[in-house]
Amino acid sequence: MRIGILTGGGDVPGLNPVIKAFVERAEEAGHSVLGLRRGWAAVLNIDPDDPRSAAAHTTALDRAAVRTIDRTGGTILHSSRTNPGRVAERDLPAFLTPLPDGPPFDLTGHAVRVIESLGLDALVAIGGDDTLSYALRMHEEGVPVVAVPKTMDNDVPGTDYCIGFSTAVTRSVKFINDLRSAVGSHERVAVVELFGRYSGATSLMSGYLSSADRTLIAEVPFDIERLAEMVVSDRAANPSRYAVAVVSEGASLLGGERVESGAADAYGHRKLGGIGEMTGSLIKEITGINIMNQRVGYLMRSGPPDVLDLMVGFNFGTMAAEMLISGVSGRMAAVQGGVYAVSSLSVLAAGARRVDVDAFYDSDEYRPRIRALAGKPMFLY
Repeated sequence: MRIGILTGGGDVPGLNPVIKAFVERAEEAGHSVLGLRRGWAAVLNIDPDDPRSAAAHTTALDRAAVRTIDRTGGTILHSSRTNPGRVAERDLPAFLTPLPDGPPFDLTGHAVRVIESLGLDALVAIGGDDTLSYALRMHEEGVPVVAVPKTMDNDVPGTDYCIGFSTAVTRSVKFINDLRSAVGSHERVAVVELFGRYSGATSLMSGYLSSADRTLIAEVPFDIERLAEMVVSDRAANPSRYAVAVVSEGASLLGGERVESGAADAYGHRKLGGIGEMTGSLIKEITGINIMNQRVGYLMRSGPPDVLDLMVGFNFGTMAAEMLISGVSGRMAAVQGGVYAVSSLSVLAAGARRVDVDAFYDSDEYRPRIRALAGKPMFLY
């Protein structure tokens, strides 16, 4: 077989280990691998009639090419948030004639033709809910596809774990605890904003493991007056006279909306961020206490993977290769109930997972509530 592999959406540590393990296992079985650069943008922007176009958007992968990539974060294949099923007019490749049904244009037919022109027998898509939703579309169009779930939000349905989550939480906990020296020195309240669009899992785990005083998640709108009272009390109870609140970027004030900016991307998402700054400003306005606002942002997913993301990345890559070697497609590598498993791509139609608020969060105290752990998921999600 000649197999294509791509990474889409936000980069996370662990992508390169998936690529390396997949390439090595596929090559061992006698198959060749072609990397598609910049995610689904490759199949959108390749002109089947122009060999130079294909060369610009693909790269041959073999054991030598991937030998050391697992030691670094990000993805050697680069990434994008392209959705060939929903293309804005400004993103339409010049060689394509505008279609009568758009914009947005559905160029899935073109994407299928590109895959055929590249001589690909199958495709591996590594991504989050958005990237993999289009992998499901390609599967429905008859393209043999297997998927690998990645996202620091850990919210892809059908799996308990997505690569990138552990490293993001590990880094966040370190940053939060490192910030204590500064916020304690100045006797302030720290408001730390973490990534997390619709799922508060990353903030929940980071707040829990760093022993933050309050943790605000995307699933539960918060009352700013009550929060302000809480952090004043938390600060007074601390011998070092400071308090720490962790805020998911997808969190919102009670009766308000998520803080968004810019135009929607190809999957309908606007850029999130700013709720931490807003929350800090309101707390200061209400209490008079000085605030340290810290937006961790991309640092959460920069640099090499931790050992868990390295291990799961290797294993998911191997699983993806073995599925295709066995003639299986339309499936996704997964972890279920603490063991490696295979999910159907159809689970992606269910939409992203959310924190089980009743089981793991105290909506009155704005804190993780971790009790009666026997029988609950390892990642509390």
